[in-house]
This record gives sequence, structure tokens and C-alpha cells, in this order.
Amino acid sequence: MKEYLPILRQTPLFRGLSDAQVLTMLGCLSATRRSYPKGAYVLREGDRVDAFGLLLEGSVHIVQEDFWGNRNIITGIGVGEVFAESYACLADAPLAVSAIAQENATVLYLNVRRLLTTCATACEYHNGVIHNLVAMLAAKNLRMNEKVQHITQRTTREKLLSFLSAESRRVGSAAFSIPFNRQQLADYLSVDRSAMSSELCKLRDEGQLRFQRDQFELLRA
Repeated sequence: MKEYLPILRQTPLFRGLSDAQVLTMLGCLSATRRSYPKGAYVLREGDRVDAFGLLLEGSVHIVQEDFWGNRNIITGIGVGEVFAESYACLADAPLAVSAIAQENATVLYLNVRRLLTTCATACEYHNGVIHNLVAMLAAKNLRMNEKVQHITQRTTREKLLSFLSAESRRVGSAAFSIPFNRQQLADYLSVDRSAMSSELCKLRDEGQLRFQRDQFELLRA
């Protein structure tokens, strides 16, 4: 696990910990590592989990699928981010979503019960990781509220502008990249891909933005 220390040190979960403290926590949390090929299910709807995932390599999408296999992307998970932590805290609650590898992915699983039950020595950095997890849950809740704001806009154009404005604010720049291709963005915003692509072209022609694949730049008239 030592080869992943540069990544783990930078994750919000282990913020403020030394290498030695991170390694101690991995042992305390019964850390296990698994790899998945692109397109594989990391977790499936209906699963019950007692460990949450921390992404070490690749990318993962959290999705909801209906009876016919249509997907709604809830969020994207990047390196250093965690997923399924809420379900791990509620071990009897089956997953209402699936996690799917968007490229070859490596996931570190951490036992949440071992985290929420402080160790015998009640070490300060163990408590710090608990606080970090709570902060991550709060940040994720804000992101979900933000998505609700996007998808409750009335038109495809308004949904696009809401999403792109939020991404610009997030990085503090009018130029930014998004973590989705066109179909994934349409799934995320719950809109038709053709209609969305048409609106993007209209916005470009009106001089409100420029884009190339996943690269966007917002423009002022």
C-alpha cells in the first residue's frame, strides 16, 4: 500500500496525517484493495456494504438504472474521492445506485465500523479522520443539492447554463474541463443528448461559450 501514499496523503479523508499515521489507519480500518476493468460494476444496486470505497486509480460513475437499463448519472468519482460511505454507515440499507468503472479502476475499501468505533488508545488522528469523513459527507450533500438545482431548471438550455456556471465557479475560472462526455452529460442533466448538443451549438453561435470535447470556456458579450 505504500506506493499509494502520495495519493492517500492528498485525499480529504486523510488530510493532516503523516505517512506513518495513514498506514496505521489503513491497518485499523481493515483496508483491502481491488481492481476493476473499464465498464465493470464496482458495486451493484441491491448490494449491502459495510465498507466504503476510496478511488486510487481511474474513474467511477455512480448511476441509477431503470428496468430497461436507461442510466441516470448521479455523480462522477475521481481519484482520492470516496463513495458508498452513507450506505456503509447503514449496513442494512441496500444500495439504491450502482458504481461503474469508466476506465480501469483501483479501489481501496475501508471498514466504516472500524472507523466510527475509535481505537483503544483513542488516538487523536483517528478522531481527525472521523471529522474529515463528516466534512466529506457534508460537501457531497452540497454537491447533490447543486445537481438538484441544475435538473429542476425548466429547459435544456437553463440546465446547461446552470451546470456550466457552477463548474466555472468551482475552479474560479471561465475556462475549465468537465468530467463527462456528451452522453454522460446528457444523462447527468436528465436531458436528450441531441437536444442538448443543439443547445450547446446555439450557445456557441450566440457567443456565450466555446467548447472542444470536454473543454469549455464561458464568454461575456
